[in-house]
Amino acid sequence: MSEFFQATMIVGMLTAGVRLATPFLFAGLGEMLSQRSGVLNLGVEGIMLVGAFVSFYAAYQSGNLYVGILAAMGAGAMMGLLTAFVSVTMKAVQGISGIGIHILGLGISGLFFRLTMGSIVTIRGFPRLRIPLLSRIPLLGQVLFSQNWMVYAALLLVPISWVVIYKTTFGLKVRAVGENPHAADSLGISVNGVRYVCVIIGSIMAALAGSFLTIGQHEAAFVNNIAAGRGFIAVALVYFAKWRPVGILGGAFLFSMIDAFQLRIQIIDIGIPYEIPVMLPYIVTILVLALSTRGRVMGPTALTKPFIRGVHT
Repeated sequence: MSEFFQATMIVGMLTAGVRLATPFLFAGLGEMLSQRSGVLNLGVEGIMLVGAFVSFYAAYQSGNLYVGILAAMGAGAMMGLLTAFVSVTMKAVQGISGIGIHILGLGISGLFFRLTMGSIVTIRGFPRLRIPLLSRIPLLGQVLFSQNWMVYAALLLVPISWVVIYKTTFGLKVRAVGENPHAADSLGISVNGVRYVCVIIGSIMAALAGSFLTIGQHEAAFVNNIAAGRGFIAVALVYFAKWRPVGILGGAFLFSMIDAFQLRIQIIDIGIPYEIPVMLPYIVTILVLALSTRGRVMGPTALTKPFIRGVHT
């Protein structure tokens, strides 16, 4: 157990924790935007799986990792369009339709993986991008400034999301649609249009979260169900963060550090069944949700409520 407290082990765990926060940030910020507009997308996990497979396969076939990123974004947009059509246009119960999207994504990714590759193959993923000067800072340089560009992009999306939500006309429309869609409609805002845009953008970000799980790693590979529940944790993260970008950043680091902790425990082999540390992130998710939702939770008033002009739900 003393190995765990060595400086190199702690620095390695912190570095891994920052890296592992990336899919939570992409998916969580995208889901926050969707929920801010009034649409609960429980299909995030399935969209992540589709993005993971499509990005890996496109990069594998083309030999270009950025083609994989573009392919993931395209797949995410199509899954988002389907999600918005079912939830916004058809006005299906969002919780049920989201589970359907998840199952669809799980099935599509697994089926096409077997049809196209059939076995696990690996390619070289995005390398680390060391930021000049900053990467030389003791401890902080390795932990924060020696990651790949997708990590930096996810971190940059936090302030960008804050600005978009609170300081732009588009953000004002999103919040209005999520709080009082009938009032927004009376002002000439297209409620369904805003929701479509938010769901599609959120799904693109979920697909990017999935792509990070494959080509965002040094040794890129796709395996069935590679998301391993991260999509559902991202949805829980939005509630934990109370629909705030900064809260999502804090929650993402909380879950990712726990994930990094359980991985390190498995490496040093302290004599307990590996299933126990693997369960830690999910146990913490349940506890955090139970504690964070106590009392009044100030979520979007119209969340999960379909918009029907002239009919108040």
